[in-house]
Amino acid sequence: MRILIIDDEPAIANTLDAVLTAKGYSADVAINAKEALAKANAKQFDLVLLDLGLPDADGKDIIQSLLQHGQIPILVVSARHQETEKVKALDAGAQDFINKPFGIDELLARIRVATRKSGVSDAKRHKFVSEVLEMDFDKRKVMLLGDDVRLSPKEFDLLAALAQHPGQVITQRQLLIAGWNDPTVDGQYLRTYIGLLRQKLEADPSEPSLILTEPGVGYRLAISSKIT
Repeated sequence: MRILIIDDEPAIANTLDAVLTAKGYSADVAINAKEALAKANAKQFDLVLLDLGLPDADGKDIIQSLLQHGQIPILVVSARHQETEKVKALDAGAQDFINKPFGIDELLARIRVATRKSGVSDAKRHKFVSEVLEMDFDKRKVMLLGDDVRLSPKEFDLLAALAQHPGQVITQRQLLIAGWNDPTVDGQYLRTYIGLLRQKLEADPSEPSLILTEPGVGYRLAISSKIT
């Protein structure tokens, strides 16, 4: 698998290059936006690790250009910890956001989630099946540890939005569109419904392990689908 590393810090870029190569990935490094777009035009990449603080552009501004070459998973790896930066990057099309400094094991895990191959595209996904949770999107059925779970239509729509992209951060804006078809709805409604979902799905709703909060950004379903 070929990974494009876009980072102008030589120490980080070289470390990522070495680690990924040792793990069996093929890595290319670009130190600015111009070089990154040139490499994306010349080669096919399976994943992009993108720093936002590039010398010739804001990383968020090249996400859409990178996605013109296909729906490549883009993981933002940045020292910008502001919630607004994360939200803007995710809304622009990035799949995940990893704070610097980061652990290599966490990064590799996020890469595995982002690149996990499925038999069909997300657009054609009909089911989500894991050891804990099962969803039939067509029949609008949910089972938890083999038992039926009754969800309201809005609860189902929100959970489906998370389950369509397991392991990925889904922003509040994306969830408001999924649940209300309106990104301007008060976020308190979303928090209330997430709370209701946790009451029905979590062993301990006060310490959720399935639906995780990304503070100020959105939510993540912390289990992976076995089939689609």
